[in-house]
Amino acid sequence: MIYTPSSLAVIVFLFMVIGTVALSFYLGSKAKSSAGYFAAGGEIHWFVNGIAFAGDYLSAASFLGICGMVAFFGFDGFLYSIGFLAGWLVALLIIAEPLKRLGKYTFADALASKFQSSGIRSAAGFSTLIVSIVYLIPQMVGAGALVKPLLGLQYWQGVVLVGSIVVIIVVTAGMVSTTYVQFLKGGLLVIFSLVLTILVLNRGIQVAPGGPRVEPQRVTIASDGTKLIDGIPLGLKEGQKNLQPVGKVLSLSEGKQSTGPLDPIRFLTELSGAQVELSQTNKSTVNDKPVVEYAPRVVDGYEMMAPGNHPTFKGIRQQQWFPKLDFVSLMLALFAGTASLPHILIRYYTVKDQASARKSTIVGIAAIGFFYLLTLYIGFGAMVSGSMDPSDSNMAAPLLAKSFSELLFAAVSAIAFTTVLGTVSGLIVAAGGCVAHDFVAGMLGMKLSDHQLIRVAKISSIVIGALAIMAGLAFEGMNVTYLVGWAFAIAASANLPALLMLLFYRDTTKQGVIWGVLVGTISSVLWIAVCPEMFKSLYGLDPKQAWVPFSQPGIVTIPLSFIVIVIVSKLTARAHRTEANETLTS
Repeated sequence: MIYTPSSLAVIVFLFMVIGTVALSFYLGSKAKSSAGYFAAGGEIHWFVNGIAFAGDYLSAASFLGICGMVAFFGFDGFLYSIGFLAGWLVALLIIAEPLKRLGKYTFADALASKFQSSGIRSAAGFSTLIVSIVYLIPQMVGAGALVKPLLGLQYWQGVVLVGSIVVIIVVTAGMVSTTYVQFLKGGLLVIFSLVLTILVLNRGIQVAPGGPRVEPQRVTIASDGTKLIDGIPLGLKEGQKNLQPVGKVLSLSEGKQSTGPLDPIRFLTELSGAQVELSQTNKSTVNDKPVVEYAPRVVDGYEMMAPGNHPTFKGIRQQQWFPKLDFVSLMLALFAGTASLPHILIRYYTVKDQASARKSTIVGIAAIGFFYLLTLYIGFGAMVSGSMDPSDSNMAAPLLAKSFSELLFAAVSAIAFTTVLGTVSGLIVAAGGCVAHDFVAGMLGMKLSDHQLIRVAKISSIVIGALAIMAGLAFEGMNVTYLVGWAFAIAASANLPALLMLLFYRDTTKQGVIWGVLVGTISSVLWIAVCPEMFKSLYGLDPKQAWVPFSQPGIVTIPLSFIVIVIVSKLTARAHRTEANETLTS
C-alpha cells in the first residue's frame, strides 16, 4: 500500500497548523495600520525578509512539483530549478533597489509613481489579480494531493481545508504574519530537505527483488467521479484498493545488488548505470467510460541524466521548431517571471531601505539556490525508492520520506503543507491589497480610512480564496510545476516589460505602460487558454486541435508587451509632453 492513514502524521500536522494560526492571531494584534497590514510597517529585518523570500518562493511547485518531475523525468525537473534561480539575478541587479525607491505597498504603486495615473493603477491591479489567481492554482493542487495520504481525506477536502486556513491567516494578520510564517517554513524546508538528502545518500541504491512488472495498472473513472481499480474503489479505507508503488531498481552496473552509502558525485554516477522501472500514463475510453492506465516503463539512468524526457522538453531532441520554441519560451518565462510576481514584489516594501532590499535578495538567492541543489537528490532518491505513487508525481518527496520513517513523513508532509499555506497567504495578501489600493482607492477614487482600507482587503481576500479553491478543484492531477510555469509567463509578459521600460526608457508614457500591461496580460492568458496542454489536460480534446502550436506563451507575449509599450509611447509622446508642461505651469 502506498498510503495508510498515520496518527503521527495527523498529530504533527495539527501541531503545525494550530501553531501557524496562533502565530497569525498574535501578530495580527500588532498590525493595526494599513502600513502594518500590507507591508509589515517596513520594519522586517533584512535577514528575516531574505529567508521569507525563500519561504515565499519555495512553493508547492518547488518542493512537490520539481522533486516529482525529477523522480519521473530525470534532469528535466532540474531545468525548472535553473530557470527559477536564474530569475533572481534580474531581481537582484535590476529590480530590488529601484522598486523599493518607487513603491509604497503594491506593484501598482511603483508603476504609478511617475505619472500618478489611475489608469496605470487599474492595469497593474488587473495583472496582479490574474497572476495571483493563476499562481494560486498549483498551490491548491499541491494541497489537495498532500492531504490524501496525510489525513485520509479526499482531494477536494484538502483544497477546501487549505483555502479556509489561509483566509483565516490573511484576515487576522496580513503581511506581518505572512512574513514570519514564511521565515519559519522557509528555514524548516531547507533543513528537512538537507536531512532527506543525507538519508538518500547514506542509503545508496539497491536492486529491488522480483523482475519488471508486465501488466499495467488500470483505473476506471465511474460516472460519479469515483476511481476504481479492478472494480474496487481506489482509496485509503479498509476494503479499498490502492495502486502499486513504482520506482523499482532492476539492475546496477557491474552486476551489483547494492551500492552502500554514497557521496553526492558517486550517487549520480551509480544512478547513471542503473535501470529503473517507472510508469507512464495512458488515457483511453472503454465502454464509454474513461480509463487511465499506468503502464510500466523501464528507463536507463544515463538517459534520465540528460534533458528531453518530459513532454515539455522533448523538443530539445526533435528536429521540429515548435517543440524547441516551447522549451525556449518556458526558460524565458522562468527567467523573466521571478522579478514580476506580485507576492515577491510586495516583499521589498517590508524592509526599511534600499540597502536592506538588496541584502534580502542576496540571502534569498543563497537559501533558494542551496534548496534547489537538494531537490535534485531528493527527486533521484525518490526515483529509486520503490515508493512513488504512479498517479501523482507531486507526492514523490513525502513518499520518499515515508520510505525512511513515519516520523519523517509526518514532518516533511506537514512542512510541505505549511509551504502551501505560506505561499497562498502571500499571494492573497498581494491580491487583496491590490483590490483595496489599486481598484477601490485608485481607480474608483474612494477616500478610505486605514480601517476601511484593511476591511476592503480582507473581504477581497475571502473572495479570492474562494476563487482559488474552485480553480484548484478544476486542475486536479496536473503537475504543479507545469502550472507555475504559466503563472511566470503571465507575470513576465504583463509586469516586467512595463517596470523595465519605466526605469530605463525615458520616453515611456503612461499610455504605453497601460497598454503594455494589458496586452501582456490578456495575450498570455488567451494563449494559454487555447494551447495544446489545455486542450489535452483540461478540455479532454485532441491537442492537435489547439489554436496555437505550443503551450508556453512567453517567447511571443513578452516581446509583444515591450513592442506595444514602445509604439504607444511614440504615438502618445506629444500628448504626454503637453500634459507634463500643463502640470508644471499650473
